[in-house]
Order: sequence, then structure tokens, then C-alpha cells
Amino acid sequence: MSTPATHPIDLAVTDDLRRSRLTVFFRVLLAIPHLVWLALWGIAAEVVVVIAWFAALFTGRVPDGLHRFLAGYLAYMTRVSAYLLLLANPFPPFSSAGSYPVDATIAAPERQSRLTVFFRLLLAIPAILLSYVFRLVNNMVAFLGWFYCLATGRMNEGMRNVSVWLLRFEIQTYGYIGLLTGSYPSLSGSPTV
Repeated sequence: MSTPATHPIDLAVTDDLRRSRLTVFFRVLLAIPHLVWLALWGIAAEVVVVIAWFAALFTGRVPDGLHRFLAGYLAYMTRVSAYLLLLANPFPPFSSAGSYPVDATIAAPERQSRLTVFFRLLLAIPAILLSYVFRLVNNMVAFLGWFYCLATGRMNEGMRNVSVWLLRFEIQTYGYIGLLTGSYPSLSGSPTV
């Protein structure tokens, strides 16, 4: 029996569900420096995606250096999102280096169809719309989880798992748009918990 193929972009979750009530209470304020850094890094990432798009269009592959830069940005964005959505307790580092309780795993660069690279944004519209809905749902789960964490000092495992699954689709969508993979975002499977 064959094992189903996994998506090149996934999440690895090693979180223990414990939360500090104090940092949960001030989570949004604590995340402000990360949101500023993410916005600045995002400006550079947008420029790199355009360069990667031309490179992939002509060579059928994103160069290693551009792939590493974009993968680092996506991994950092995942950590900040996980922190804001109460999926992880520790304050994330200001980089994608090291490990974090909710971490993106991103495969090495792969050959991609030049045709799908050319039409990438158009092809991604359904996934972008679904990601938007998933982010709304994830924000509601985080809002409810905020109260749960304040009351118990823990994140509810079911809420965390649903939220991680939603975040996984979202980062796969961003990875697809950012040319980190030619694989379309997938609703099947679940993150490694």
C-alpha cells in the first residue's frame, strides 16, 4: 500500500498547549514589533517574488537564493501568525532560524511548469478566497481561545488543531503564490502534531 504524497509545505507542531495568562492577555501588544518587522520584510519579499516569477518563467525553477529568502519569510510569517492565534506560547524570534513550536516545513526548490507560473495569480484566486475565509474563522477561534487560555492557562487541543489546520492551508496558499512550490494548496491531510 502506497503512502499518500505530502504537500511540499507543511506545519510541524510541537506545542504543549500551556499558555502564560499574562502574555495571552497582552498578546496583540506584544506582537507589534513582529508585525512591523513582518511588514518591512514583506516589502522585500514582494520584490523578490517578482524577480523569482521572471526567473521561474524563463528557467522553470526559482533560484536557490530567492527560494531561501522567500521560505525564510514564509516561516517567519507562520511563527508570527501562530503566536497571534495563540497556537504557540513562546515569543517568536525575529528570524526563521532555529525551531518554534509551530514551524513551517518547506521543501527545496523544484521544477515548475512555466505555464502555471505565468498564470499563478489567476490560478490562486480560489485558494486566496478560501484562505481569507479561513483567516476569519481562525481569528474567531483565537478570540474564543483567548478567553479559554485566560481561564485555564492552556489552549484547548481541539481548537488548536482546527486552527493549525486552517493556518496550514493559508501558508500553502502563500507558498504557492510566492513560487515556493508548484503544488496547489491542499485541504487533505493534517499538520504533524
